[in-house]
Amino acid sequence: MRSPVELAAARPGPAFTVTLDGREIEALPGQTVAATLWAAGVTSWRSTRGDSRPRGVFCGIGVCFDCLVTVNDRPNQRACLVPVRPGDAIRTQEGTGHDD
Repeated sequence: MRSPVELAAARPGPAFTVTLDGREIEALPGQTVAATLWAAGVTSWRSTRGDSRPRGVFCGIGVCFDCLVTVNDRPNQRACLVPVRPGDAIRTQEGTGHDD
């Protein structure tokens, strides 16, 4: 099976690494945090307040807030909107993302 990059005949710049909870993940220039996580096989990176239900991308356009993640110690970042940058430290988020 061909990758989306191959199918689109995309020519992105060189890959770089980011971390998700300390685990290195490869990213491409122009990807959002959500696209990077999906490409790495990660489909859930937040749990809801109270019930701790897993969440990831739902709408993909920044409306629903299901994809909240902590990026470089900034909680509540919408993974579907935030462009990934070399060296980003991404963390899964529980509830509000703040120490309660």
